Order: sequence, then C-alpha cells, then structure tokens
Amino acid sequence: MSGGRFCMERLSFCLLLSAWSWGWAPGGAAKPKGQGYPHMNSIRIDGDITLGGLFPVHGRGAEGKACGELKKEKGIHRLEAMLFALDRINNDPDLLPNITLGARILDTCSRDTHALEQSLTFVQALIEKDSTEVRCVNGGPPIITKPERVVGVIGASGSSVSIMVANILRLFKIPQISYASTAPDLSDNSRYDFFSRVVPSDTYQAQAMVDIVKALKWNYVSTLASEGSYGESGVEAFIQKSREDGGVCVAQSVKIPREPKPGEFDKIIRRLLETSHARAVIIFANEDDIRRVLEAAKRANQTGHFIWMGSDSWGSKIAPVLHLEEVAEGSVTILPKRVSVKGFDRYFSSRTLDNNRRNIWFAEFWEENFHCKLSRHALKKGSSIKKCTNRERIGQDSSYEQEGKVQFVIDAVYAMGHALHNMHKNLCPGKVGLCPRMDPVDGVELLKYIRNVNFSGIAGTPVTFNENGDAPGRYDIYQYQIRNSTPEYKVIGQWTDHLHLKVENMLWPGGGSQLPSSICSLPCKPGERKKLVKGIPCCWHCERCDGYQYQLDEFHCKRCHFNERPNENHTSCTPIPIIKLEWSSPWAVVPVFIAIVGIIATLFVVVTFVRYNDTPIVKASGRELSYVLLTGIFLCYATTFLMIAEPDLSTCSLRRIFLGLGMSISYAALLTKTNRIYRIFEQGKKSVSAPRFISPASQLVITFSLISLQLVGVCIWFIVDPSHSVIDYEDQRTTNPHFARGILKCDISDLSLICLLGYSMLLMVTCTVYAIKTRGVPETFNEAKPIGFTMYTTCIVWLAFIPIFFGTSQSAEKMYIQTTTLTISVSLSASVSLGMLYMPKVYIILFHPEQNVPKRKRSLKAVVTAATMSNKFSQKGGFRPNGEAKSELCENLETQALATKQTYVSYSNHAI
Repeated sequence: MSGGRFCMERLSFCLLLSAWSWGWAPGGAAKPKGQGYPHMNSIRIDGDITLGGLFPVHGRGAEGKACGELKKEKGIHRLEAMLFALDRINNDPDLLPNITLGARILDTCSRDTHALEQSLTFVQALIEKDSTEVRCVNGGPPIITKPERVVGVIGASGSSVSIMVANILRLFKIPQISYASTAPDLSDNSRYDFFSRVVPSDTYQAQAMVDIVKALKWNYVSTLASEGSYGESGVEAFIQKSREDGGVCVAQSVKIPREPKPGEFDKIIRRLLETSHARAVIIFANEDDIRRVLEAAKRANQTGHFIWMGSDSWGSKIAPVLHLEEVAEGSVTILPKRVSVKGFDRYFSSRTLDNNRRNIWFAEFWEENFHCKLSRHALKKGSSIKKCTNRERIGQDSSYEQEGKVQFVIDAVYAMGHALHNMHKNLCPGKVGLCPRMDPVDGVELLKYIRNVNFSGIAGTPVTFNENGDAPGRYDIYQYQIRNSTPEYKVIGQWTDHLHLKVENMLWPGGGSQLPSSICSLPCKPGERKKLVKGIPCCWHCERCDGYQYQLDEFHCKRCHFNERPNENHTSCTPIPIIKLEWSSPWAVVPVFIAIVGIIATLFVVVTFVRYNDTPIVKASGRELSYVLLTGIFLCYATTFLMIAEPDLSTCSLRRIFLGLGMSISYAALLTKTNRIYRIFEQGKKSVSAPRFISPASQLVITFSLISLQLVGVCIWFIVDPSHSVIDYEDQRTTNPHFARGILKCDISDLSLICLLGYSMLLMVTCTVYAIKTRGVPETFNEAKPIGFTMYTTCIVWLAFIPIFFGTSQSAEKMYIQTTTLTISVSLSASVSLGMLYMPKVYIILFHPEQNVPKRKRSLKAVVTAATMSNKFSQKGGFRPNGEAKSELCENLETQALATKQTYVSYSNHAI
C-alpha cells in the first residue's frame, strides 16, 4: 500500500475513533481495577501486557438485533480456552517470567460489522485525545482513564470477521493470530500483513476435499457457501483446485444469503435437486446455515439423497446435526488435526458460577447448558423451566464434549506468549519485567517474532508460520455415522499433503457400506470412448469403438495397425490370424487327389512307353515329342503340390518356374506336332519335295526353343521382382474384425498370373488353330484328330476357368476358390492330353498287341495324293469325309519306293 493511501485510511479511522471514544465507547469512564471485572460486552483481565480476544459468544441476531442466541461450544468453549491458556502462561515460571498477561475479550456476535465496531476498543489507547475543551462542573481538570494498550489480538473466528478486523489492526500495527479463520484471502500478505493463524488456509482444506472426492470416485458435485469471505473463498478454492487436478466438475454453486428470507433454504434444496446426479454437496458455511440446510432437506423428504461434505466450520460439532441425525448420516467433514486437551476438560468441568465470575457470559451459559433459570425470586408455578441451584456440574448434569477449535485457541495464545518471551529475551536481556524497549511493545517487532516462533503446541504438534502467516495443512477427516442407533463422528482418515482415507470404515445413509455415486454419467464400458458434453467435462455420452478401432484412452479410439484387429472388447489390438491353404482342407483334398491320380497315370504311360519303346505304335507316335509332352503333363500335375504347399521363398520361386512351365512344355510339343502335320500336307499340295525342319532333331529344337521363351520370361521376372512370400490382410478384411484373416501367399498378383500363363495360352490357341487347319487330314495319318479334340477340350476347360477365377476376386473364400480352380484346371488340361493322346495307345499296347504291327510305309507321293484328294473331297463335300485316300495308293508303296528311290522320298522313320 502506498504511503498516501495508508495515511488517508489511518486519518479516517482516527476521526472515527476520536468520535467513538469520546461519545459512546463502553468503558470510557473510569473503572476500578480488578481481575474479571465485567463490562457491558467485554471481559477485562488486568496484566502487564494485554491481549485482545474476539469470540462468537453469540450468534447473529435477527433483523434489527446485533446478537442472537448463545453459542455454547463455538463461543464459550473457545473463550474459556483463552482464559485457560492465559492462566497456564501466567503460572509458568519459564515462559514470560515476572510478566503477567492480561486480556480484553469481546463478543463478535458472529457478525463482521458488529465485530468491527467492538474491535475499535483495541485501538483506543493509540488515539491521542484532546482534553483542552473538556471542563468539569467544579472547574477542575477532567479525569480520563487511559485504556489498556492491546499489543496483539487472538481471533477472530469467522473469516469475514477476521478480514474486517484485520483491516483496522494493520493500520495500527497490531498483530493478530486467528484460531479458526481459514479463508484463502487472508494469505495475501500485501493486504493482511499483520494477520497470522494457527489453522491452515482453506487452500489446503480445498485440496484435501478434492482428494477425498476423487478417492470416493465422485466427479460431479455441487457447492454450497455462506455469503462472505469464508464460504465464498472456500468454494472458490475448491473449484480452483478441482480444475487444476481435473476429474471433478461442479454441477452448480449455490450461495446462502447473509440475511436469508423465509423459504430461502427450501429453495436452495430444490435448486440442488435440479442436478440430482450430483449427490455430493460441498459445504463451506457457518454453523447456523448448515443446520438450516439440513432442516430444509428433511422437509423436502430428501433424507439419504444428499451426501454432505462439510468444511472445518462443521468439523465434529454436535449443534448443526442435533435432532437431524438421519439427514446428516454419512456426512464427511474435515477439521484441522487436533487432539482433545485433557487439561482443559478438567478446567472447564470445574467451572462454576462462584469460581468463574470473570466470564460475564458464564451465567447465561449456565442457564442454557442446564436448562434452568438464575433468579432470586421463585419461578411461576407450572413453569417448565427449573431454577438453577448452583450445584449443577458440567459433564455430570449435562453433556459435554470439547469443541474442535479449543486446541487452536490455546496454541494461538501460546504463539503470542512465545513471541513476547523471545522478544523480551532479545530486547530486555537480564531484565525483570518489562524494560523501556518493550514499553510499549512495538507491533512491527512483535510480528517478526510471531512469524519466527517454533514450539510444540498443546497437542504435541509443532506450531509454525510460513511467510504469509499460515500454519501447515494437517487435517483429520470425520464421518458422521449411526451405529446401533448411536450417532457419532468417527475419524476415517488424515490429510497431510497426501490423503490417507480408510474407505472400508465408512458407513453411508441406511448403514450400508456400498459407496454412493455422485457422477454425471456412468463410466463407459471397455471399448467405448467418452464424447464430452459441451461445457461439462464430467458429463459424456459413450460411443463404441467400432470396426477395426480400439480404445486408445478414455476419449479416443484409434484404428489398429494393418496387421492387427481389436480384441473382443476393443480395448487393445491383437495380431490378425494368418491362414493358408491346409492339406486337410476340402479345397486341397480334391486337387491333390486329381494330381496324384494323374501322376500315377502319367508314370504308368511313361513306363509303358519305355517298355514298348521299339514297338510300331510307340515309334509312330513320335517318341521324342511324346516324352517331352509326358514331361509337361507330369509337371502340370506336380504344380498342384507347389500351389498348396506353405508359401516361402523356395516354394514361391518354384511356383513361378513350374506353374507355367508344365503347360508351356505340353503345348509347345503339341504345337510342334500340329505344325509339322500342317506343313507336310500343305507342302504336299504344292510339290513332292519334303518341307524343312521335320526331322526329330528339328522338332526337339523347335519345342525347346518355344519352352525357352517361357523360361526367359520367368528369369526376367526374377530379376525385376525377386520372389518372396507375403501376408495379404486386405483380401479377408471383413466388416466384422472377428472374421478378419491374413492370407499367407506368394507375391503373384492376378496380373502376374495372367502374364505367367499368358504365354502358355498363346501356345494353346496357336495349337488349336493348327488343329482346326489339319482337321481334314485322313485318320490314317497319325494324331491330327486326337490333338484337335484335345485342344478343343482344353479351350473349354480354360474358358470355364477364367470367369470362375476372376469372378471370385471379391469373395471371402477367394484364396481357396482361386487356388482350387487353378490347380484343377491345370490338372484337367493335363488329363485331357493324357487321356486322348496316350490312353488309346496304351490300351492297344497292353490289350490288343495284334494291332501293334508295322503299317505300310507312306511315300511322299502317297502323301501328296492323299493331300490332293483330301483337298478335292473337302471342296466337293465328297463321299469320303476327311479326304481319305484309297487304299491302293498305299499298296506296294515300299516296293515302288525301292524301284524309284531317286524319285520318291521314304518317311518310314518319320511319324506324320
């Protein structure tokens, strides 16, 4: 604060105090000395050093009245605690020896304005009074009693009262130590620099309450505050801490007016019920307001609905819950950590009207406590109130339980006493009593000593202050429980920087141990994310993480990696199962069976041909190309096993090589055969000279040349794209992740497969064209007709294959259908060739050996004649289809060939 502002404030108060002290200050007239002499509204105890005291002896009065009913616990207990502490210090030879502490104790009536008015008493001695204009009736000088100088003040109780009083005391540099004020505002050392307290700030209390709320798994609460510094600051601190920590939302914050109108508390309950899910209500309110809230809840028939959490103003007090036990059952309250002061219990229980005359309000307490009336006259007959006998005893004829702040009142007085003691040791070393440096006591110096005290309090806990004058946060946590019809406050935990809560010891309305809920929205199930309601972070809707998403955290879903799928409850991802075509699958059994039968049949044909290699029928079939063709047929069958085997580097490499190779070998051999027949007959139409490249060696060269093109293409493919196996997660990525599968397969795409088989198809089509062109060759001229039928059938097989293979590309069974279709198609192609070209020959060799005899050799002339006649018959659509040559053309052909060896070329060693 600037110097100008300070001077103006002090000047204003000086003017106010001057008028007040001259006009209507109680105790302004001269009064006799003596311990415990009662004033109109204060207690005065003489001493070398006087301490002020502010206590809420009475409650707030109704309209037009400053004070209301007596507060037995909050007022009288605390006031007596100060007197008890003063007695102990004055009787302690080691603390302030030869110095007596006195007191001036005032009643604040639980009202800040009244407290401000009363506290002006503390600064009277600091006001210089001008007596020059004062004249006595007898003409003598005025006799003005100098008021005692108050060096420090103990109090006040309510934070709003302490704030009001602190604004005055700081102007006159009078230190103040509160025993109950906990508002965070009072921690502002720039505004309340002479204020200290032996109780922790509500900032700690708010943190403790937030920790309790979270420990009880509540996230949606309401707050209720008495209007004024204590209530509003406490709720503000709670809201701030809940925001900082997160996870707790305030449904609504309700304020209790300072002067509530009739029906105001019923209205408050109705408002709290608007957010019925917020069952927990955080209360920072004074004792009277707490009781009226509970009464309103009972009237609204909401017993057991609300779970109250009270601040230290509720603590473990009986008054707020008296006759409201069922409404308050389960309430959680908090109180700065304390212990019951046994010495005070003995002291207070021994107080009587005779030995406690210094307490001017004790008689009123006596009447209230024992429900009797102090009167010299007899009471009216029929009166329900008895007359006090002065033989009543506290704790015997009435219930007694030490009020929760008694310890702190004693600690506050002792803090002032230790500060004065340390100050005396430093400023008056070796002096008995006060020395000039402490007469008067400098408030600024005293404040320094107060902030530096460090002693063990009446409860054994250390009493210290931080730089803002606050005590460390230490709390006991209580719950109001009803066990066996007996209500009591039970300690269920502590808070000292961290929460230690025994949830298992808690009982809730109805005596149950089931934790009540105070949440806006139910927790989402596993695999669901929270979609927050705008502006209310503790309210949400639950949305399922669907498809391939899993719950990343409580607010987000994330898609699983491409090779993963969510588990059953969508809380994490698991690897997608890998599948392949198993040998035991029906999709594999059928192709394998066909392949095995085909291989056996092929080997049987090969063995038969090898055994009867020199027989006419084997020779006539062209042995060289026959064995090449049988090799291709064998590879076609063997390809089935490569297609079903587990894909790996070697398997995939062999697939690339042999899938098209078997067909290429087969169709290259057939193409060479049909081309040879076609060229021979075409040549026969033009001349009698032999066509080129029709020898067995030439045929093999042509065949292997055609096959080599297939191998060259495969080699290029290996160079461009090395073979490897892949896991395809897309083919069976179903809508339902549960059915998703990864397919282990070779890196052969549909396009690669077309290219791989394309060359074989080209050979097949070309061979078919030649088969069509040689369809008119006479039946006696070798295999033209069987080759033709073979190619026609093969074309039909592959025409059926194409739509089945490519038409199932979107099917979930794609891998099985395509693999089975491909292997069966290849095997059928091989079977057609084997069945039509070789089985008839094997049948003749084995079952009709009489037909396996040499036929008459054909000369080129016979071939030419047959070709010419075939051409004529085909043009005329003649009587001999297929252009059969007359048998006489072939008779004695061998003889004619020998006779005309120079003219005709024999083809006895060349199959046509």
